[in-house]
Amino acid sequence: MESTSQTAPAEAMVPIAANQRIEALDVVRGFALIGIFLMNIEFFNRAMNGIGEGMPLGLTGFDWFASWFVSYFVQGKFWTIFSLLFGMGFAVMMVRAERAGREFTAVYLRRILALAVFGAAHYIFLWEGDILFSYAVAALALLILLYGKAKYIAIGIGVFVALGFIPGCDAFFGVAFGLAFVGLIAIFLRSEKRVKILGRAVPLFSLILLSIGTLLLIAATVFWLLPDGPKDPRVPLSVFGPMLLVIGWLSWKYHEPVEKRSIRMAVTIYIFMALSQTIGGAIQHLTPPEPDVPEAKVAADTKGATEAVPALVAAKAVVASEAKPEANPQPAADATAKEATKADTVATAKTETKVEEKKPEKTKAQKAAERKADRTKRLADRAAETKNEVRVLSKGTYWEGIDLRARRFLNKAAGDAGFASLLIGMFLMGIWFVRSGVMENTGAHLAFFRKLAWIGLPAGIGLGLLGSLIAVSHVAGDRYDGFQFARGLTTLGNLPACLGYVGLVVLMLHSSTIFAKIRILAPVGRMALTNYLTQSLICSIYFYGYAMGHWGMPRGQQMIFVAVVFGAQIILSTWWLSRFRYGPMEWLWRGFTYRQTPAFKIDSSKGGALRPAM
Repeated sequence: MESTSQTAPAEAMVPIAANQRIEALDVVRGFALIGIFLMNIEFFNRAMNGIGEGMPLGLTGFDWFASWFVSYFVQGKFWTIFSLLFGMGFAVMMVRAERAGREFTAVYLRRILALAVFGAAHYIFLWEGDILFSYAVAALALLILLYGKAKYIAIGIGVFVALGFIPGCDAFFGVAFGLAFVGLIAIFLRSEKRVKILGRAVPLFSLILLSIGTLLLIAATVFWLLPDGPKDPRVPLSVFGPMLLVIGWLSWKYHEPVEKRSIRMAVTIYIFMALSQTIGGAIQHLTPPEPDVPEAKVAADTKGATEAVPALVAAKAVVASEAKPEANPQPAADATAKEATKADTVATAKTETKVEEKKPEKTKAQKAAERKADRTKRLADRAAETKNEVRVLSKGTYWEGIDLRARRFLNKAAGDAGFASLLIGMFLMGIWFVRSGVMENTGAHLAFFRKLAWIGLPAGIGLGLLGSLIAVSHVAGDRYDGFQFARGLTTLGNLPACLGYVGLVVLMLHSSTIFAKIRILAPVGRMALTNYLTQSLICSIYFYGYAMGHWGMPRGQQMIFVAVVFGAQIILSTWWLSRFRYGPMEWLWRGFTYRQTPAFKIDSSKGGALRPAM
């Protein structure tokens, strides 16, 4: 993506004035905060290890309904909205910088750095469910994707791969993979290079995917045909190979026009990841469970494999005794006989060494038992970790909580390299919404938002509800309960549902009915960072054991808690922005980003007061 030509001298970027803000973005952002809060509050009362286990078992009545409602109408839909909005915010800054001929990358790098600091502090000192640091990592990847040079991306990949070979630094391999992913997407968005194959010009990106997909498919075929070939890669290769071939062909067919590449790639990234989860979950659910091998069978196989050891020892003694020269050799034994005896002894020793080095192969029963033991150990470690987390957060001190989260932060940071791949897709979609003019003039595109609402919401939520018919909960260690399949369907539906909610909010905003009152969420959205962090601060004080200690609040009561706190945030945000230009955290963020101290208080004597609409 190229910048527009500069027709005026470059100017330093400064924070935008209140009257330059896009109201729809603030309203949607405020709406997203409601869903984020409804989802997050559960994990101020439940171990983070349970985040992939669906609805807690044993719920009844209003608690069950509240959990079900959040699981299928909220979870996964609102962080995607927030990510979409983050991409829109990025695009607004970028477009305005391009139009004015101002610098962008250096300013946005400072913005990312500040966000990373906020996120790390939020994670370590308040709550483990932070997403700000994840956004910072993904935003850095987005800058590389849009502005990075190919040779530097290649050098970076090589450096991280090399670092990955250092003992204990395996996480760098994940970073290298993430950077390679970014480089590949950059080729699709920015490269016009084509390669001629059989007289047809194929875009470089399409050729790469078609080649990788073909190789994976060949490897899958070989592994299926080989009787003793590796079994674990068979299914993943059989799934990813054809998927990459299809994407490669589509990217070839729909490589033009340039202005639609970002939205097409955004949708492709999300669907690819969600579909992979769905297909993988379906295969796991439909595959018969591995038969439980009786311990007696394992013991018998082990005994049979080790019975040869005494026999080998006995054979070794016999060979040694035969090879040993007599105590009183006959005088007639000449040098040739001695040499022959020596050669036999050396040969016997080599044979013994080979026999000793050859270890009996493990039987299927032994391998199955080892896998079972490994799963049992991992489950036990997970249960112990969860138990310790619950103890620390419900009864422990504040410093114990900090220590727990600080120890986990490095793993979280490494995992964000993978999560960034999904976030990049949402960011690219947000960029398209702004560049296409849809969000800057929502009133002129109501038909588009109407389609999003009427198609996206039924389709997206419907997929999740379909998944709920398979499973709503997951017991750790049960790989065949169908929950991963169900969760894959829900994930697949989160994107259309997210877009449907955005369409619904925009339609309400432009309504001439009472629904237009939704604009009261605009002040909350303008102070999104402050309100997001404040929610975590309030919850950590109210629920954690180091303060008020209300850990374990029932799910239904959590909904009431959210309504009360969020209602107070609407009132306080409206009051605050009638007197100040920014929320406290937004003011700090802008000050660091633009390297200046933004005006904070509204000077009403100069007509600067801009009260948020109610």
